[in-house]
Amino acid sequence: MIRVQVPATTANLGPGFDCLGMALELYNIVELVQVPYGLTIEVTGEGTADIPRDVDNLVFKSAQRVFEQVDFKPTGLKIRLINQIPVARGLGSSTAAIIGGVIAANLLAGGRLSLKDIISLASSIEGHPDNVAPAVLGGIVISVQADGELKNMKIQPPQGIRCVVAVPDFILATKTSRDVLPSQVAFQDAIFNLGRVALLVAALQRGDFSLLGTAMEDHLHQPFRSVLVPGMKKVLAAAKLAGARGVTLSGAGPSVIALADGNFDLIARVMGDTFRQNGVKCRTLVLKPSPIGARALEVK
Repeated sequence: MIRVQVPATTANLGPGFDCLGMALELYNIVELVQVPYGLTIEVTGEGTADIPRDVDNLVFKSAQRVFEQVDFKPTGLKIRLINQIPVARGLGSSTAAIIGGVIAANLLAGGRLSLKDIISLASSIEGHPDNVAPAVLGGIVISVQADGELKNMKIQPPQGIRCVVAVPDFILATKTSRDVLPSQVAFQDAIFNLGRVALLVAALQRGDFSLLGTAMEDHLHQPFRSVLVPGMKKVLAAAKLAGARGVTLSGAGPSVIALADGNFDLIARVMGDTFRQNGVKCRTLVLKPSPIGARALEVK
């Protein structure tokens, strides 16, 4: 049996749209076994009612991409998914499914793909690397497309930082969240984000939490996506007032994530209460950044 663990991720971290992400200590597990014939998929935990259990399953489809690439033909497959990552909430559940399927299938096929190959293939399935790279490598990762390939640089998360996440009780598809974005942005908004993403990377490398409030501001996607998340702007403000160092929409949303070095329970309570005051049920999580990415727990 192949058993692979993949962390949740939060993409963008505010201004780093489609190029910056961080792994979180919340995990999905993919178990893959070759059987004599057929396809069986079991799901427990998050997404049990909604995740397909046939050839439309994202883990299976991702595994199939690997088998096609390396010319491996399994007789049949049994897949078991043990999910902790909320589905369609901006915490990388789709990425975890893709990476879990790719890594498990690669191991089953004899480990023919390199780490670089895995990131490249998973990014081509996902469509962008901001969740993929940190889910594979762990930590905080900057990813850019250049010369036909992905360039990645990993930063270890600063000591003492925690991620307080408010997870609303509704799904928001990435496509829906992208469809509200404009095709062009003002020059001043581009300058605004360039300065802040540079400041953010420097602040994270140096562990200077005092700069995160400014560094995590964004003008490229959050103003447009706020219409899809009732109370979002109030949640951002409330988290800062409760002591969060920086607050942002997590990925495409609807989850909101605050980086903090204290007052974790207070920040979580305030974020949850503010969402509920705006008619949105939610749950809250306090998570550590995950310094390690996807890994095989069992191969036999």
